[in-house]
Amino acid sequence: MFLRVFLFLSIVLFCTSCDKFSFSKNTKKIALDTIVDFKSVDISASFKNCDSIIGKQEKSICFRNTIHKKIGAELQKHQFTIKDAVSEIVHVAILIDSKGKISLESIESSRNIQEQIPTLDSILKLSIDNILPIYPATKRGIPVTTKYKLPIRIHLKE
Repeated sequence: MFLRVFLFLSIVLFCTSCDKFSFSKNTKKIALDTIVDFKSVDISASFKNCDSIIGKQEKSICFRNTIHKKIGAELQKHQFTIKDAVSEIVHVAILIDSKGKISLESIESSRNIQEQIPTLDSILKLSIDNILPIYPATKRGIPVTTKYKLPIRIHLKE
C-alpha cells in the first residue's frame, strides 16, 4: 500500500513539474519595439515634385519651399493698399490630415498687419484651400495627421 501511494505521488509530482524546467529553444523571444515617438514622423508630407527625394531632411525642406512658393504665388495675385510700409513675419499654422487634405488652423500676426491688411486672413485661407492635395506624412507606414507652422514674410511698400 505504501509503495502504491509513493508511486502515485511520484508520478503526479513528475507530471506537474515539467513546466518548471527551462528549455533553451523556448526562451528565445522576439523583442518588439513598443516605444513610439509621437513628436516626429518617419516620412514628412510632400508634394509630387518632392516625392523622388529620399533624404528625410531634404524632403522636408522641399515641402516647405514648395508650400511657400504656392502661398506666395497666391498672395501675389492680390492688390493690397496700405498706409505705411510693412515688413513683418506672419506665422501660419496648417494641418495636413491623414488623407492629404490641407487646412488652415491659425494665423499669428501683429496688430499692425491686422489693421493695415484686414483681409489677409481670408486671402491666406483661400490660398491654402487652393493648394492641391498633398501626400500625407507617415509614421511606421501609416498616414498620420501633421501640423506645420510656416513663417511668411509680408513685405509691402507704400
